[in-house]
Amino acid sequence: MARQLTFDLPQREARGRGDFFVSAANAAALAAIDGWRTWPGRKLVITGPPGAGKSHLAALWAEEAGAEVIPAEALSATNPAILAGRNVVLEDAEALAGNTEAEAAAFHLHNIVLAEGGSLLVTAATAPSRWGLALPDLASRMEGTPVVAIEPPDEALLAAVLVKLFTDRQIDPPETLIRYLLPRIDRSFAAARAIVEALDTTALAEGKPVSRDLARQILEAQDELF
Repeated sequence: MARQLTFDLPQREARGRGDFFVSAANAAALAAIDGWRTWPGRKLVITGPPGAGKSHLAALWAEEAGAEVIPAEALSATNPAILAGRNVVLEDAEALAGNTEAEAAAFHLHNIVLAEGGSLLVTAATAPSRWGLALPDLASRMEGTPVVAIEPPDEALLAAVLVKLFTDRQIDPPETLIRYLLPRIDRSFAAARAIVEALDTTALAEGKPVSRDLARQILEAQDELF
């Protein structure tokens, strides 16, 4: 059968409150977001692996708190002074490390937001002590910020993540597919994202439905490579 052309179409990522599935792995992080008005020092760092839901939580908080969302990689081009007293999300903050201009901007952002009564939410894959920041003043302020971690997913959360990833691609996955995948992929957000992407791409290329049989085909092919 001839393989069909595939296109890298953008997916609509659902980030409403109802799209966030709560489990033991992320309940503490969600509770911290809900209690943002009582953050010590009006700041918080949320950590977790890629796909864990950090950006989803940040989007929920940004909507509730009217916060500005800034990726760390764009910070060196941002004037912190315009954010004085605003609520701000700084995303993927480990990307600051080694960028002199970005670290200096983050230091000024931290000070000017908090000094004028705003709150600061920071997301990162790991705790600040592991980012490798070169600016001592920034490192001390980040390491002095309370940290809440999103833990690796339990089975319930991984199932919900799989369903959400399929839904973001406008795919309605059969329950049999989710049950088939759960014991056969690594219990990680990255593994969930990889198998969903592989299923979507293969289904489009081969003109097949996303199904348990297609998942078996993909996983067996992967096993043969290792």
